[in-house]
Formats: sequence, structure tokens, C-alpha cells
Amino acid sequence: MNRLSFFWPRPLAVALFSATACHSGYTAPTTAPTADTNAASHIAKVTVYPGSATVERVARVASGARSFTFTCLPASLDSASLQVQADAVVRIGEFHVDTKDRDVTPECASPLEGQIRTLEDQIAQVKAEMEALQLAQRYLGNVAGTPPSAPAEGKPDTRMAPTTSATQVTATAEALRQSAQNAGQRTHQLARRQQALDLALKPLLAEQGRIASLRAQVVSVTVNLATAQEAELRLSYQVRGPGWQPSYRATLQADKATVQLERLALVAQASGEDWNHVQLTLSTGQPGRSTQGRLPRPWTLDVAPPPRPAMSAAPMMAMAPAPAMRDSMALKHSGGSTPEAMPRFDVSVFDKGFATEFAVPQRITVPSSGQRVTLALGSHQTNAQLVTRIAPAEEEAAYLVAQLQPPPGVWPAGPVGLYRDGAFVGTGRLDFAAATADSTQGSSLSFGRDELVRVRATAPEDMTGSTGLTGSRTERRTRRSYHIDSRHSTPIALQVLHAAPISRHEKIEVESHYQPAPSSHTWNGQNGTIVWQQPLAAGASASFNAEHTIRYHKELELLEHH
Repeated sequence: MNRLSFFWPRPLAVALFSATACHSGYTAPTTAPTADTNAASHIAKVTVYPGSATVERVARVASGARSFTFTCLPASLDSASLQVQADAVVRIGEFHVDTKDRDVTPECASPLEGQIRTLEDQIAQVKAEMEALQLAQRYLGNVAGTPPSAPAEGKPDTRMAPTTSATQVTATAEALRQSAQNAGQRTHQLARRQQALDLALKPLLAEQGRIASLRAQVVSVTVNLATAQEAELRLSYQVRGPGWQPSYRATLQADKATVQLERLALVAQASGEDWNHVQLTLSTGQPGRSTQGRLPRPWTLDVAPPPRPAMSAAPMMAMAPAPAMRDSMALKHSGGSTPEAMPRFDVSVFDKGFATEFAVPQRITVPSSGQRVTLALGSHQTNAQLVTRIAPAEEEAAYLVAQLQPPPGVWPAGPVGLYRDGAFVGTGRLDFAAATADSTQGSSLSFGRDELVRVRATAPEDMTGSTGLTGSRTERRTRRSYHIDSRHSTPIALQVLHAAPISRHEKIEVESHYQPAPSSHTWNGQNGTIVWQQPLAAGASASFNAEHTIRYHKELELLEHH
């Protein structure tokens, strides 16, 4: 007989031991996978453009079918872009589009609903088990701390007589201690489990509230058809909002003067339907932009009519609010909420005369939550010309710059992560299209400071005086000097930049002298930006001087921008 049967009925003891025996962890109940609410069709292919996407759904139609309905489509689809295709055995007739609120279409309930219900059920089960354990612990405490009571008068004492031997008392106390310990550990594990479930439920409830605030609608497309055997039916449509942004990773091997360029793409969408395990293609095309260029308008000449007599000033009318203000005021009065904006993509960089597509080899899942998914699109290794670039008048520091020629193919502009000899040095922007036509070095990527080059710029020497027979002209002379020291053990290519004054008025004269002579007066196509470019031997030094004389009439007010 169980030693604890003296204190409580046997069924309760068995229940408590069963509840407290498994204290190694909690296993969530296994739930059967929920059926896809749109199982009749699935997304097979998606082509993403900057700001839009073309989605292709596929369905199997049964033999003898006369119609098929694609349900639960996003409200952001463009009905003018709908296209229906099928196998050769299917004859396709007309189709019509219907839009409804998601609330009145239970078959289009968000997948979040099932996930939320599952988590809520698991939380309720944990709470029920915790309450049962607490009840058993209270009963255990009450029974252990209360002496046995005398039997009622007139009734025989059916209880077993308590054993008073020291051995049995010790065993009973040990059983009580072990049961209390197991119950405490189990309660702690259940509390931790409930905390984890609450954390998992919180973001789902927030996303559910965001979707509900948008009053999302769904679209269904019904296609009339005729088929004598089972076949495949395909529906494609454009949705607004999704997009992708190019991104890169550039790794410089300074000793080999090579740069490894890795193509990356950031994809995000909030169309209202998840892209699960789809064949994804990224395109630089823009279906939403104008398909025809602007045409010239007639150029007419006429004689202006005589001016009308001045009218008395009319009372000032209240200005109508700007369109944006009117929209915000209307939104405020209607009690609506502004939808959450999608991540913004720099689409202007894709202004090409043709589109280039990047097909992702593996199938991709992109959720409809706006979360960005990073994809790798391959890599390219190219040689680089390394220069140590300095603008001493702006900053007494040298930077290591890699000048790259555009690789084959299309490389849209985008952010780039920069690595030098395996170490991350910062971020920049890769834009081969920004290189000027007269630039022979291509695009430049800066890979951080060159700490082995010391730069010193002397304070500007300014002298101002009067010239002319009557002293009617002002002459100002400015002198700048720069000194560069290299502590490299190998020669480097030095590039020193300096801004020279440029006159934009015929009455302002500028005269400049340089020592040594600069390599160019229009560096990177910028008039007035001079560059000294020369090799610098290991441990060598170099000095550069620039002197500018500016003359103008004293009555002129000189405006300087630099």
C-alpha cells in the first residue's frame, strides 16, 4: 500500500504523482497542419520590378469543368493586367472580377488566425495544468500539516492506524518532500513555457491589428472554360507595392589590387498574400512608367494685348488648402488611419533603355509582412587601380581608393558594404553610371583611411590690396601649401585634390599658379577641381603649392561659394 494513502485518497495521490513526474520539459501538443485556405490554386512564379510585381497562379481544373474561381487574391492587383492561359485542351471564355471585404469571406481568413488560435489553446492548457498543480500543492500542504481527526460518533474507524515507527515516518516525510519538489519544478517550467508562448503571441496580435485597421479586401476572378480532361490553368496579374533594391558587397585585396563584387538584392512586399516557395525573378524594367516619350508642342508667336487698368484690391480670400493638406484633413475627419508605408526603393537608378532579369535559382519565400529578404545573385572579380586620395584643404587625411571599370552586364546603383583585406571598413555606394564620359578610371570605391600617409596643410596666406591708377580695383592673393609624407614600404599612387576659384562674371579676374603643374584642371569633369597625380616612392615626401590672385572693382560685392 502507498505510504501516502494514510493522508489522502489514492486517486488524488496518483494524479499528483503523474503531474509532477514529468518535470524535464514541456512538449507542445502536436497539431495537424491547417489546410490551405486557397488550396485550389497556388503561386508558382513572381517577377519583381521596382515598385510592382507580376504574380502567376496555377490551378488544376477537373475534366468537364465549366468554370473555375481564383479566390483570395489581393486587392492591390491591377485588373487591367489580368491574363488567363491554359493547356491546349482547355477552351477559355470570359472572366469577371469580384471584390469583397475579407471579413465576409471566411475562406480567405488570414493564416495568422490559425496561428493565434493554436497559441491561445496552448496557453490555456498551460494555465489549466498550473492551476491543477497549485490545487494539489494546497491539498498536500493542508493534509501534511493537519493531524488525523477522530471518527464520527457511532461510526467505526475504517482508517488504517498510523504507523509510528521512525522508519515509516522518515519514508513518509521523504515522499512528501519529493512530491513538493517535483510540483515546484513543474510549476516553474510551466511559467517559463507560458512566458515563451506570450512572447510568440504578441507580434501575431500586433500584425492582426495592423491588417484589421486597413480593412483589407480580397478579389476573386471567375473564368468560364470548357475542358474534356484534367488540365492546368494559369492566371497572372500585376500588384502594386512590392519591390527590390540592389545591394553589393565589395572585398578589396590590397596586395593583389583586386576587388570581389558580390551582387545582392533586398526584396520586400506587403501585397496581402505570402509568396511561399515560388520561382522568383528580379527585373530592372518598370511596367508602371510611361510607355511613350513627351512630344514637342507647337511654338506660336503673337502680340501681347494691352495691359488692363488696375483694379481695386479685393478682399483677400482664404486660400484653399493644398491637395496634400486636403487629403490629410479628409482623412482626419473620416477617422481613418494612414496605411503603413512600404520600404522605399531608389527606383530612379533603373532608368535603362532595356530590362535585365535576374532569375533566382532556388525557390524563395517572401512573407507579406514587409520583411526584407536578402538574395545572393552571384559575384564578379575585377582588377582595380589603387590610389591614395587626399583633399588636404578639406581634411588632413589620406584615403585608399579603388578605381574600377564597369564589369560586363547591368549593375544598377545601390549601397555597398566595403571590406579591406577581410575586415569591414564601412559602407558606400556603387554607381557605375555616375562616372563621367571623360573619366578613364571608371567608378571609385573608398576603402577607408590610409594611416601610413601623413598629411599637413599650412594655414592659408591671404593678402588684400588696391590696384589701378586711382586704386579703384581690389586685389586679393591667397596661397595654400600641402606636404605629404609616406611611411609605406612600397611605392603608392598619390592623388591630391584642390579647389581653384572660378570666375562667373566678366568683371572678376582670376589668375592661378601651381607648383608643380597639376595633372588636370577638370578632375572627374568638374571645372575648377585640379588634381596632382604622381607616384610616391616608399618613405618619400612631396609638397604642393597653389597661389590664386583675384581682382575685381571695389564697387562690386563679391559672392563666394566653396
